[in-house]
Amino acid sequence: MKNIYFIGECMIELRATVPSTLHQSFAGDVYNSAVYLKRCFPQISTSVITALGEDNLSKKMRERFASEQLNTDYVFAHNSKVPGMYYIETDEQGERSFIYWRDDSAAKKVVEFISPGLVKQLSSGDMFFFSGISLAVIEEQARAQFWDIVKQLKAAGVKIVFDPNYRARLWDNVEQTKAQYHSAFSLADITLPGVEDLETLYNVQSVEAVIDYLAPYNINEIIVKNGPDSVITKEANTVQSHSITPVKNVVDTTSAGDAFNGVYLGARLDGRPISEAVKLGAQAAGAVIQQPGAIAPKDVFQQAMAKSGL
Repeated sequence: MKNIYFIGECMIELRATVPSTLHQSFAGDVYNSAVYLKRCFPQISTSVITALGEDNLSKKMRERFASEQLNTDYVFAHNSKVPGMYYIETDEQGERSFIYWRDDSAAKKVVEFISPGLVKQLSSGDMFFFSGISLAVIEEQARAQFWDIVKQLKAAGVKIVFDPNYRARLWDNVEQTKAQYHSAFSLADITLPGVEDLETLYNVQSVEAVIDYLAPYNINEIIVKNGPDSVITKEANTVQSHSITPVKNVVDTTSAGDAFNGVYLGARLDGRPISEAVKLGAQAAGAVIQQPGAIAPKDVFQQAMAKSGL
């Protein structure tokens, strides 16, 4: 059985539905990707590595993970921290604005729970995924230990997957971000940047410029997302352009990239070629942005994906 590990933060999501009413759910970039991968490829063992608290919402979050058939063996409980929380609003075009409460997030402490024995367990995996948000959330003093873990996994043959997913407010400054991203790109076997992610950091303003910027790194598989326009992939020395059919009924773009990532990686683990993986990932993203919230209702999502034979 193929397996993949997603490390990062899942948060409590609060979303306005009608005036003075909030809908509470759970979301976070790596969690979202894990959910959509598992829904499309149930035969792949999909694990979330994170830290929650011992409060009731943490218990419910863990139960939600299990309800999505995610492996919770690496969901740890911190005795004094709690999950982060955010409030989201969307405008008429489906674009988002957020307010966050994550200073006391247990996920910041996740590296403390990763023992040498656990690293040995993870070393038998196929993929290890983290994002720019995962990096930013991990406490600064724990990042050296995190990179040591990633190096051990890579040396054991685990494919390292990195999505830059840049959020400026999570970092002290741009130079700090660049230093961490340099480490990530240096170790990544697969990376899934969006043009917007790298434009602010490196002044690269096109898909081609992203490919050129990443050329010096030894990354075997580069998947560049450019919103609804296209996806450009580079595997070894082969560059391909993949057209995307735009979605007209955009409700909420919150986890479009997360859905793409999860389904793309699931398809690759399932042995499918890059062109098919991109097509499935784009179809997943298109289905998700037509629903409110980060996690689309399971029946609606699976109905949309059934058109592809999944």
